Amino acid sequence: MRCIYLDHAASTPCDPHVCDAMQPFFFEQSGNASSPHQQGRRARKALEEARELLAGFIAADPTEIIFTSGASESNNHAIISTARALKAQGKHIIASAIEHHSVIEPLHQLEQDGFQVTFLNPKPDGVIAYEEVNSAVRSDTILICLAHANNEIGTIQPVEQVGRLCRERGIYFLVDATQTIGHIPVNVKNINCDFLSLSAHKFYGPQGVGAFYIRRGIDVPALILGGDQERGRRAGTLNIAGAVGLGEAVKLSQVQMPEDAKREVVLRDRIIDFVLKEIPSAVLNGHREKRLPNNAHFSFSGINGEELVSALDLAGIAVSMGSACTWGKLEPSHVLKAIGLTDRMALGSLRVSIGRWTTEEDIAYFLEQLKLKVVLCKNASSNF
Repeated sequence: MRCIYLDHAASTPCDPHVCDAMQPFFFEQSGNASSPHQQGRRARKALEEARELLAGFIAADPTEIIFTSGASESNNHAIISTARALKAQGKHIIASAIEHHSVIEPLHQLEQDGFQVTFLNPKPDGVIAYEEVNSAVRSDTILICLAHANNEIGTIQPVEQVGRLCRERGIYFLVDATQTIGHIPVNVKNINCDFLSLSAHKFYGPQGVGAFYIRRGIDVPALILGGDQERGRRAGTLNIAGAVGLGEAVKLSQVQMPEDAKREVVLRDRIIDFVLKEIPSAVLNGHREKRLPNNAHFSFSGINGEELVSALDLAGIAVSMGSACTWGKLEPSHVLKAIGLTDRMALGSLRVSIGRWTTEEDIAYFLEQLKLKVVLCKNASSNF
């Protein structure tokens, strides 16, 4: 059976060059980066090289980068540690209502501890209006959280404008760049963020490793305690192989990102144009132009999204309804609800995210199968 992977927003395949770069650190160079011997020094050298690669890629200083298990940990660190450090200064936080759950859940936890959180709904096209953010700022606002691009509908947000506002008002700014690193340019100086999170497996690196940018001069406590690793900001034995893989993925992205994005936009627009023309029940979710180059997200009237995903899976096509973190929950996406979709339309959604090795032939087959499966699922979901 043909196997076509169109779920790159959930996780990208690990590039073979990344796997080759990581391989020696599983056995030949397995030292602990905190050890003083030769093997430890080699591990430390590889770790710092990866740190420098990532720092250069996002216009940061290497001392501003710490390695983590991924963006979820980094987001939790930024939110919880900022709240702890600044609670005497203020207990108000602003976030978009369409943030990833690794942002929303710690904020809900802080609400139970007496913090006030203003969740801003996006416009119907998925964009958070700068004016809404500006109006929500209070004298006791200590943190604003805004993803660079949404993980479900792919909408790119005005982070540069919000970053300037935060810098002018002395408010910390967290940007979740999980979906944008390696896909579109990310520059922490242009964004004016204080914190930025990312995961390697979203741009052809390994799963289980990510990074956390903390702007120089920001002093927030560690979230994970028990060691002095990462200059005391994050305890725990470092994942050297993972960090090396992340660094190699950065090296590849530095060269391939412009061409990848250019090709993906063509395939993405082919998908969107076909679906909106050939499938009458379809609507595009998210802004038509202000979206990731590899993301197309739809809702289909009268369709059960889980049934459609399963039907496409049987045809050898891997797609999703939205975030992999919430798969299996029998409830509509909070992102789709926030942009005004009914529960029914939200439950009839489909996210298509293409990648480095997606071909025109893959898209042709997908579109052919999608049109067939929508009809079959519509008939099967007559009571949906």
